[in-house]
Amino acid sequence: MKRLLIIVLLITSGSLAFAQQDVKFTRRGNKQYDKGNFSEADVQYKKALDKNPQNTKAAFNLGASQYRQENWEDATTSFTGSALNFENDDMTKAESFYNLGNTLMKQQKYQESVEAYKQSLRLNPKDEDARYNLAYAQQKLAQQQQQQQNQQNQDQNNQDQNKDQNKDQQQQKDQQQQQDQQQKDQQQQQQDQQSQQDKKQQQQQQQQISKEDAEKMLEAMKNKEQNTMEKVKEQQVGKGKKVDKDW
Repeated sequence: MKRLLIIVLLITSGSLAFAQQDVKFTRRGNKQYDKGNFSEADVQYKKALDKNPQNTKAAFNLGASQYRQENWEDATTSFTGSALNFENDDMTKAESFYNLGNTLMKQQKYQESVEAYKQSLRLNPKDEDARYNLAYAQQKLAQQQQQQQNQQNQDQNNQDQNKDQNKDQQQQKDQQQQQDQQQKDQQQQQQDQQSQQDKKQQQQQQQQISKEDAEKMLEAMKNKEQNTMEKVKEQQVGKGKKVDKDW
């Protein structure tokens, strides 16, 4: 990426006394810029713009000083304002778009930088630096688009893999639930069978107890009947008629 442009105001010492205040501040900003005092240059350019917001040269150079400080967003704003506000000065307007393209490149906004360089070349087709930077920006844009496409493909592959993994996990979950249900059904069936067996056994035991009780009752009745018969016999023997009389 080649060169950064700055506008230098050519104001003679004789005419300086009659110059507008914004021009004075712009000149002071240029001196600080040349010394590398970019933050102080910012102050002077902003003072010039406070005095005259239409001072496009101050806006242009403010963008340049912000660029030198790697203040890309503010530089973008300054160069955009400069590019759009220059009237009847295609060369300076072309340089504004050129610097805007450089600033956008620093932010990896390659699509926007391509458009800025194209605007610069439309106004100044002979600017070889702008042509070189345009080709470079187009190359970086193609690389960026390819990376984005690769990332989209990777994201899609990851998404598909996640879907397949989720599908497999769901199938495993369904199978496990089915197995658990089958096991639960088997356990319930076994419990039902055991319950039926216990009930049947209980009934058999009850029937057996009832039979034993009946036999005991029958035996008791027989014993009672036998005792009764023996008592009757005893009574019959005891009550026999006397043969002899007692006189």
